[in-house]
Amino acid sequence: MSSQNSPAESAKAPPITRDTSFFGQPKMLLNLFSVELWERFSFYGMQGILAYYMYYSVTRGGLGIDEGTALGIVGAYGGGVYLSTILGAWVADRLMGSEKVLFYSAIMIMAGHLSLALLPGAAGLTAGLILIGVGSGGLKANATSLVGTLYAKDDDRRDAGFSIFYMGINIGGLIGPLATGWLQVTWGFHIGFAAAAVGMGFGLLQYGLTRKNLPESAHRIANPLPKSQYGKVGALAGAAVVLIVAAVALKLITAENLKWIIVAVVILATIAYFAVILANKTVTGAERSRVYSFMPLFLASAVFWSLFQQQFTVIALYSDKRLDRSILGWEIPASWVTSINPVFIIVLAGVFAAVWTKWGPRQPGTPVKFSVALVVMGLAYLSFIPFAGMAAVPMMAIVFILLLFTVAELMLSPVGLSLATKLAPAAFQTQMVALFFLSVSLGTAMSGVLAQWYDPADETPYFLVIGLVSIVFGVLLFAVKKPIKKLMAGVM
Repeated sequence: MSSQNSPAESAKAPPITRDTSFFGQPKMLLNLFSVELWERFSFYGMQGILAYYMYYSVTRGGLGIDEGTALGIVGAYGGGVYLSTILGAWVADRLMGSEKVLFYSAIMIMAGHLSLALLPGAAGLTAGLILIGVGSGGLKANATSLVGTLYAKDDDRRDAGFSIFYMGINIGGLIGPLATGWLQVTWGFHIGFAAAAVGMGFGLLQYGLTRKNLPESAHRIANPLPKSQYGKVGALAGAAVVLIVAAVALKLITAENLKWIIVAVVILATIAYFAVILANKTVTGAERSRVYSFMPLFLASAVFWSLFQQQFTVIALYSDKRLDRSILGWEIPASWVTSINPVFIIVLAGVFAAVWTKWGPRQPGTPVKFSVALVVMGLAYLSFIPFAGMAAVPMMAIVFILLLFTVAELMLSPVGLSLATKLAPAAFQTQMVALFFLSVSLGTAMSGVLAQWYDPADETPYFLVIGLVSIVFGVLLFAVKKPIKKLMAGVM
């Protein structure tokens, strides 16, 4: 049957116009770009000094936690942040809509940074990380989902738009560690954490003033929860909180095993999430096929992030202990190394966006982009090997390695965010984005697990094995690109 409209219908139909007022992209992309910039300023500003806060001695302003345990906590915390995107996405899709969840999540994040700044010792660390972790999970999934609402599914500007949005993330990721790192060295850790709170305050104010301009779809609840089920859901949530508190009290959950617990929970949550989406009766055959296509890409993403997120575990330790950070007689703060990757993102994100826009439908498919990202990431880890055993590794070495990190990141991360919105079934728009973030959660938690095998005295085996594993995964993904593309049912 023909899908063309009759002349009369065509005459009545309003012309389809595209908002191109922000460098060819929708105007509201600028607003979401700014919100994410300030949220990432606070997030990466805090995370840039978090490991040092935990393992530095009390006399240096830290908590004196064992280095291995501290790096494991950083990995587990990062994994927990992305794990909590499930909660934020579910609340958006079933209860409140993405727009409201983003607003209240921003308030939680600001409260968390204030807890780290104002509360001393373990109490401030625990309260701060829980509030920031849950709030960041809610904000990340929904900010990404809101960017998706600005485009039609067949709009070939999507990958370019997400690349621009990703540049906003990295502007925040650049200036956050620079600000908190300098303040930490000059005035102490708590002043650094206070700066992160101020940054989130800017983001919250900016979003509050512009949220009304989002499209109607941003306020829609995709799959409203029947009110008859509110009591059941509330009881389950309360039981989960009681279970976690009891496990901590009985020492079933400890600082030492937290990273493994997060990994196990993420794996179980991933299996459950895929099962729930695939079993849903509203999901069409084409939508179900696209969900299946996401499975190998999910695994590839998890492998990538287990390497990339070591910037906050192994590479944070490497920067503190192994790197010659002297520039013109002044030793830069170790946390400033965290800002190298965002510098490259800011320089290159526009280039990648322009390339994808110019190529349009001729650009490589997502499986190819993911496979290239894994190979480049593996080469980055192999690049550590020539410097193994060197007394003081030159700064230019880590700059080059993080350039490779950046190229790999731009091939996978913004593309993966865009892909999640394109492959999402209609009833699981935000939750599909959360599923992508589960791959980030698994990889981030694994970055803490892998850190326990890093030995500064014998670095070569660690970097060699990890680099080769990433390259092998990349080659395997490239080999199966055709069946994946077929399952994607028309989505690039």
